[in-house]
Amino acid sequence: MLIIGCDFHPPFQRVAIFDKQTGEVITLRLKHTQEALEFYGKVPAGARIGLESTGYSGWFERAMEKMGHELWVGDATQIRASMTRKQKTDKRDAEHIVKLLLEDRFPKIWVPSNADRDARQLLMHRDKLVRMRTLVKNQLQFLAMNQGLQLKWKLWTEVGQQQFAELEMNPYTSERRASLLRLLEQLEAEVKELDAAVEREAEARPEAVRLMSHPGVGPVTSLAFVLTLGPPERFPGARQVASYFGLIPSEHSSGGKQRLGHISKQGNSLLRFLLVEAGHTACRKDPELARVYGHLKHTRQHTGVAKVAVARKLAVRMYWMLRDRLDYSALIQARTQASLSHPVVGSSDRPLE
Repeated sequence: MLIIGCDFHPPFQRVAIFDKQTGEVITLRLKHTQEALEFYGKVPAGARIGLESTGYSGWFERAMEKMGHELWVGDATQIRASMTRKQKTDKRDAEHIVKLLLEDRFPKIWVPSNADRDARQLLMHRDKLVRMRTLVKNQLQFLAMNQGLQLKWKLWTEVGQQQFAELEMNPYTSERRASLLRLLEQLEAEVKELDAAVEREAEARPEAVRLMSHPGVGPVTSLAFVLTLGPPERFPGARQVASYFGLIPSEHSSGGKQRLGHISKQGNSLLRFLLVEAGHTACRKDPELARVYGHLKHTRQHTGVAKVAVARKLAVRMYWMLRDRLDYSALIQARTQASLSHPVVGSSDRPLE
């Protein structure tokens, strides 16, 4: 099997090839995309190619899959931390990746499939359009309030829209209102189509259907969670999942002193936003989440802290549901049985660990 280290850049890539016969490492500079595809097409199928997680593109992965090569993606932070020399060049990066592959020290990470990444594009596209719709609505609210019409959410009702249309405005302001209303109508139609596509995609995945049994978790949140989490078995426990989503405090402790800061906000920002939204809805229907939210809201005097805490608990629950293949009712039953057999000893986040 041929071992190739690749330092990938948008216009080109530097590859280092280990020659088993001579024990030497040969380096080449390949332009994208034609020269690179011709090179890999001549390489015997089954080659192992290693590269950093921040340095590869979808077209390259699809091409390597078609050619029958094995693509390993490594953690860029760990790869760079294992380099001792201060001099950094493309050639040395490629040779270093080959060395890690040969010494079985390459920090390979999990990479979602092409289908999962394509589904992520659906969620990202919907999120961008929803944000654009919010910006348009905010501008229309400004125009209404500037004319003395303060209806808040009622502005989007049929009566509110009629009152808004009847407002007398100056020519350019009226033109802006008409343009924004046309844009809002177009965005509403596109978001509605994307919502239907997300719902179809979620219903086609048993894991997402299982998560939707939890109150407050809809197709968008469940699909985003499944696509971001990947196989739940790759996490040893719920704490690692919360850390992966950036829902735990940042920490800088030393000398016996513990210093905790705001949440780390690492990982997928869209999923973190969706979890906060879903948690806010779930605490209205789930007694335990409602109790946690109410307690933190009144003791910390900060609703943001309570919302993030509920989002973390919801993420942990969803991880349990995927890991143990439980729907919401089975999860609650298992937690109740665990709490009865093991009286409260610390956090309620641990009965299934």
